[in-house]
Amino acid sequence: MNTADYIIKNLEELGINEIFGVPGDYNFNILDSIQNNENIKWIGCTNELNAGYASDGYARIRGYGALVTTYGVGELSAINAIAGSYAENIPVVHIVGLPSSKNIENKALIHHNTQDTDYKAFLKAYENITAATAFITRDNAKLEIDRIFKALVKERKPVYIALPSDIATMEISDRYTDFNWTSDRDALEKVVQKIADKINDSNKPVIIADSLIKRFDAKIEFKEFISKSQIPVTNFIMGTNIVDFDNEQYLGGYAYEYGNLKAKNYIDESDCLISIGCIYSDLNSYGLHLPKKLNEQIAIYGTYTYVDGKLYNNVKMSEVLESLTEIIEPKNIKINKPIWEYEHKPVYNNPVTSEYIYPRIQEFIKENDIVIAETGTIPYAVSQIKFPHNVDIECQMLWGSIGWATPATMGACLAKPNSRVILLTGEGAHQMSAMEIGSILRLGLKPVILLINNNGYTTERMISNDFNAEYHNIAGMNYSKFARAFDGDIWATRVETEDDFDKALKVTQIMNKMCYIEIAADKTDSPEITKQFLNAAKNKIEPAKITQPPKEVKSDFSLGTFSYETVVHQGIKEEE
Repeated sequence: MNTADYIIKNLEELGINEIFGVPGDYNFNILDSIQNNENIKWIGCTNELNAGYASDGYARIRGYGALVTTYGVGELSAINAIAGSYAENIPVVHIVGLPSSKNIENKALIHHNTQDTDYKAFLKAYENITAATAFITRDNAKLEIDRIFKALVKERKPVYIALPSDIATMEISDRYTDFNWTSDRDALEKVVQKIADKINDSNKPVIIADSLIKRFDAKIEFKEFISKSQIPVTNFIMGTNIVDFDNEQYLGGYAYEYGNLKAKNYIDESDCLISIGCIYSDLNSYGLHLPKKLNEQIAIYGTYTYVDGKLYNNVKMSEVLESLTEIIEPKNIKINKPIWEYEHKPVYNNPVTSEYIYPRIQEFIKENDIVIAETGTIPYAVSQIKFPHNVDIECQMLWGSIGWATPATMGACLAKPNSRVILLTGEGAHQMSAMEIGSILRLGLKPVILLINNNGYTTERMISNDFNAEYHNIAGMNYSKFARAFDGDIWATRVETEDDFDKALKVTQIMNKMCYIEIAADKTDSPEITKQFLNAAKNKIEPAKITQPPKEVKSDFSLGTFSYETVVHQGIKEEE
């Protein structure tokens, strides 16, 4: 088959049925291969940045995502979205259509280029934000494409393929390549036994869980480990609902001293801290306030684990947890479960505020929903919601690119069409990518969009020295009318009181169409837990102890082989 067909076939085998992007004359051959595959649908977006966000949202729910752009102007427009996927281990394949090989060899100055005519300049930029990059030629096509997919599957981070227009139609071997990998059995046995010994010898073990459990397909193994070990467990914000709220061992979400002191106290007193898939960023962990130093933790990541400062490489998170579950002795630690949820709020005709919004949303969410929470004030409030079973919550707490959530909602809708998708966003972020509402309607998707309009950049207001500074302001819009400007089936409204909001949520439950609710709130309104944390950040309160994440073990996916760097970081040494 031709090169483009081979790439698209591999995407299909990974479970990708929709590919996002924007057409351009250098990627037409790639788009033809997509249209010729009856199992894959092309999803055209309003711009490449939104397409990148959409592929990120799709990959978070489906497992993998894909994006196609044109050379130069298209790929650079998408680079911010891919950087966010890289930061948070979201596996997206970015395919870039290039001019023909002859033009590249002759350094021809043709459109979408700079006067330097360096056709690898943008690939070099992508080297910093992808697990692997490849510039496809006549001589390397099959090997390079296979290498790229191996990196994608192992690292669960974005990869980049630069594909010249003539190489896209060149025939290559379609011989099957297995992109999966297995743990180093010796390293796996050693690290599992060492972890088991430490847990068995401990009196107060505690688990912190986070989003990388989802990214590396270890949710089932994680839940079985929790069930067997009977160890208390908490989570960071991006790991919200990774543990069922009704689980007997669940301490509620970790919020340092800004809420739920039960989880903080258990961690403070622990003699065996087990972190699983954790991203130790400031916003995700409430300011890096953790009592355990790096070398005092057991830390289980997607492709490696470390214990007592020793790094065990080439071990899958899922296999570590599965093996631990087989040999661990149950601790049977009984906890007094904290109340880490919202109480029911009676509805009045008062102006709507966060004090009412989030308890009401808690009652609105149902099993199997997908919740997309925009960066800013919202994820902190969302982390306190008691979610029903099997609700997927996605937010971007490390990269924190406002505008991400609206296109990511479109991706999530396509990734799991039988689930209801709920977007929680603010109007500042929404304005950055709101044109994708038109794409959502064009595709007949039916998310529930809850847009909190408090007249400007609320998070920035809260952490700046001047709450009312001009630079916090944005253009005013009638958002419910804006949403109806697009062709498509939509119900949109604006609410200003608790009673209006309550009624609007009830209406969405009988609507078989996209529902868009603009919530008019005061610019001073913000969730209480967000206020506490951002006030501390504003006043630059130094964390008592800072725990930095380990340096990631990055694979060197050289042609046809796998080799790994030895990592020495804060006393971590690779186990020989």
